[in-house]
Amino acid sequence: MLEKSIITLEFNKILEMLCNNAVSENAKAKLKELRPYLSEWEVNAKMMETTEARKILDHIGTPPLPTMKDIEMLLELAEKGSMLVPEQLTQFELFINSCKRMKGFMKRAESLNVGIAGYGGSIQELNELSNEIDATIRNNQILDTASKELKDIRRKIDQISTDIKTKLENQLRSKKEWFADSYVASRNGHYVLPVKREYKNMVSGSVLDISSSGSTYFIEPTAVSKLRDELSLMEIEEDNEERRILYTLSSMIGEHSAAIRMNIEIMESLDFIFAKGKLSLDMKAIPASINTSRYINIVNGRHPFLDPSEVVPLNFTIGGNITGVVITGPNTGGKTVALKTVGLLQLMVQSGLHVPCEGAELCMNNAVLCDIGDGQSISENLSTFSSHITNIIHILSCIDRDSLVLLDELGSGTDPAEGMGIAIAILEELISKGCNFIATTHYPEVKEYAAKTEGLQNARMAFDRESLKPLYRLEIGEAGESCALYIAKRLGLPKRMLERAYQEAYCKEAHISHQRMDKSFLEGASETELEKKPDVTPGRIIKQSQPKPVNSRSQRFNIGDSVLVYPQKKIGIVFSLANEKGEVGVQIQKRKVFINHKRLQLKVPATEMYPENYDFSIVFDSVANRKARRKMEKGHQEKLSIVYDNEKEIMQ
Repeated sequence: MLEKSIITLEFNKILEMLCNNAVSENAKAKLKELRPYLSEWEVNAKMMETTEARKILDHIGTPPLPTMKDIEMLLELAEKGSMLVPEQLTQFELFINSCKRMKGFMKRAESLNVGIAGYGGSIQELNELSNEIDATIRNNQILDTASKELKDIRRKIDQISTDIKTKLENQLRSKKEWFADSYVASRNGHYVLPVKREYKNMVSGSVLDISSSGSTYFIEPTAVSKLRDELSLMEIEEDNEERRILYTLSSMIGEHSAAIRMNIEIMESLDFIFAKGKLSLDMKAIPASINTSRYINIVNGRHPFLDPSEVVPLNFTIGGNITGVVITGPNTGGKTVALKTVGLLQLMVQSGLHVPCEGAELCMNNAVLCDIGDGQSISENLSTFSSHITNIIHILSCIDRDSLVLLDELGSGTDPAEGMGIAIAILEELISKGCNFIATTHYPEVKEYAAKTEGLQNARMAFDRESLKPLYRLEIGEAGESCALYIAKRLGLPKRMLERAYQEAYCKEAHISHQRMDKSFLEGASETELEKKPDVTPGRIIKQSQPKPVNSRSQRFNIGDSVLVYPQKKIGIVFSLANEKGEVGVQIQKRKVFINHKRLQLKVPATEMYPENYDFSIVFDSVANRKARRKMEKGHQEKLSIVYDNEKEIMQ
């Protein structure tokens, strides 16, 4: 279950970020396997390491950590008596020098009074071994000065090679007409003459190659064969001496294997620690305190994968007498993000990582378990509801008071009445377990249950009724609304469908509701006005209320009428019929206002200005909205929405 939660809450992506901050393969492998610690002492110790690494990064900079590629494998070969080649010995020299630089870096870190600076004192410098390799190998080649014998052998090889070339060049100059070129060539490590085909029998020697055209024969003359034999013997002696030198250096590495292995372990440990510090630096994160009293408090927390400049900070508290929080609010309002943020920050803190918050205190958990996403599976024949229930049953069988449970869309995917009942039953079971839990839901009955049940608390995702947009801000202590009709209207659901949805949701006898929507919403009334006209107590059984009588004089104004507004004597056009207060919607120079009918005088009726069934959206709506509406009438248009004018106000 933990592994499933790690993927669902995207902790695996945090581990990938940590791996990208490490330089050695072993440190990357250990970071990939990082899991929440179950000991409070261990969490605090690992958190302190991260904090100290971040302090060093802030004040001194990035540590000179070595990559250590293949170092352990090469060390094992040296321990077994194998001969390492110059490139491999160079790797050891680079590693030793990196360790020396790292030791100096950690020495400077001691001034910051950080515990991890003590690692520097354990690093072995191995100067003798480093100097020996440096004196022997340069640019992955054994130097002539590696030994007196090698220097003498290479001097003799150079002399013989020079003698061979001199003899061949003399022969080239003496018989120029025999040769295709005027210089000595080389084939298969032998010096040869480029002889024309017609003169090949004039030069005594061995043919080592023929040109692709067949016009040139490359011949090693018999006159230099003896010198060539001497050269071959000297090259064998050179190879033997080089192997002796390489074996000697490899043996020295084997002798220092214990110190080298200790340095490897220290470098990997520091690489692991500084990867956590680098992640903290990248996220502008802070250390969180940990407790065993089941208390969580997040102050302005951010989800690590959301843009910090755009994300709305999360403030969340649970603990003490409150063990469960029920979050409600509109779809796309951020409920799931809030749920995931709490879960992910909890996993990060318990793994010794810093978190992107202004302040955070989290508790020790023996497990963080979640049911988020629809979980549908064709191969396993699981519907959304079946998947949720299967997962929740497993979660309930695993948890105790020290667990944290996160449930998204509790009771969804089935008949609303039964889903609501199952949701409440699950909440009761979680309460009986004594664990901390957070659940999201749309059911009004679940909100009521949370409001009256000890240990539970409602929370909502804020929704801006003026812009009809979610604010992604969690507000503890209040139940939210789904705002589905508002969102559907904004996304362009046809008016006839909105009216039908309204009737089904709010105009039936004995309908139980937390949210009473005035039908004037369907005619474009502002959200602010709707909030001023509540006609039902949330949670009560209601009947369809009778509309209040509207002043008959106010009804003489029709949509499209040209009117004169007093005392300003401005000309406007009626865009909305009079409401129950006798306020008529008038558009004045593209500004929509509600004005008392007593201040209006009919100038020209709509019937004299517009044809019958005229589309007034041409007058009152923007070109972009009209185009969007025409497209939506043909079918669903992804990422297309209608933006309504939010400047409607009441003129006194």
